[in-house]
Amino acid sequence: MTLRIDITGLPPERLLFTVSPLAELTAMLHVLAAPEHHPRLADWAAGVRAGLRPELAERLHESDFLWASSRADFLLPARPRTSLAEELDDVDRIDDETYVTSALVTTCGSNRVSFTGPSPLADTTTRDRALNQAQARGPQQEAFAERLLADPSTVRTRVRETLEQCAEAFFDAAWPGVRPRLAADARVKMDLVRHAGLGTALSSVSTALTLAPDGNRILLDKLQDNATSGRDSGVTFIPSAFGRPHLVTVHAPGWQPVVQYPIAEPGAGEPVPLETLEARLEALAHPVRLRLVRTLARSPRTTGELAHAWALTPPEVSRHLAILRRAGLLTAHRRGRYVHYALDRSVLAALGTDLFSAVLR
Repeated sequence: MTLRIDITGLPPERLLFTVSPLAELTAMLHVLAAPEHHPRLADWAAGVRAGLRPELAERLHESDFLWASSRADFLLPARPRTSLAEELDDVDRIDDETYVTSALVTTCGSNRVSFTGPSPLADTTTRDRALNQAQARGPQQEAFAERLLADPSTVRTRVRETLEQCAEAFFDAAWPGVRPRLAADARVKMDLVRHAGLGTALSSVSTALTLAPDGNRILLDKLQDNATSGRDSGVTFIPSAFGRPHLVTVHAPGWQPVVQYPIAEPGAGEPVPLETLEARLEALAHPVRLRLVRTLARSPRTTGELAHAWALTPPEVSRHLAILRRAGLLTAHRRGRYVHYALDRSVLAALGTDLFSAVLR
């Protein structure tokens, strides 16, 4: 499953790597709303939540779906500014229909939801469909959608006030320490674009992000097959210190493509490619190979020993071992006439984390 961003004929200067205060605040809010996605930041999230005023905690709860799963598109600016206030001013300039539609997509809980055609602000049928979809997500989402459709101006003001209060509560203290790391990462990526090419720069961002062989499309491993275009508007890449393991994208019609990606962290390895993960899961799904893996988890064995232990022929064992080796699950060491196969326990142990990261990407 792939998201394709068309960049045919796009000048290099329209590919931008830069930092965004609003995007990073949104990443922090996602950590607070879904801490189970970010075990490394559990202590930070617990500390922030403990220090929130009850009124602000309630405000975050009433609208956390704007950043809890997918992010509302207006929270990831295509043209980032220096300050959070400037970016919030840009959000204020978005017309009500665009803002409401973006908010409703996240309220209804899926970026597959669309509100093309008549505006839900003016068309009763579209409005009722939006409310029904929000209701299916829960009473919190239904209440928010009702308020948004009845009085978008008041809801927009309240969302901005909530973000400003979050800045006062925790973001303003964290941003000066985070921003230099993000800016340094963005500079490195821009240098790679200029001197090594876009493909190299994308590979340095994530294994889930590649340049198509024809050089005309950026490919992202995402949950759905979809396509968008940056040919006229450009594409913006925003680094995040709080975003791992997510690769967040803006790709809805009418919006400039934006990708928010996690910067490298000390001790946090790059997630394995999805193809590698699929190969490992497929290798382990076969009952014979799973038995061989359980045997090799105890101690290294030769092909003959495995064949004898499980009443298999050596050629059968060899075929299964070859699949396990191609998946990176085994190591092999020759000792005289014999080759001993051993389970790479570190790869097997990381499989849970790799799967978790791939699912949340």
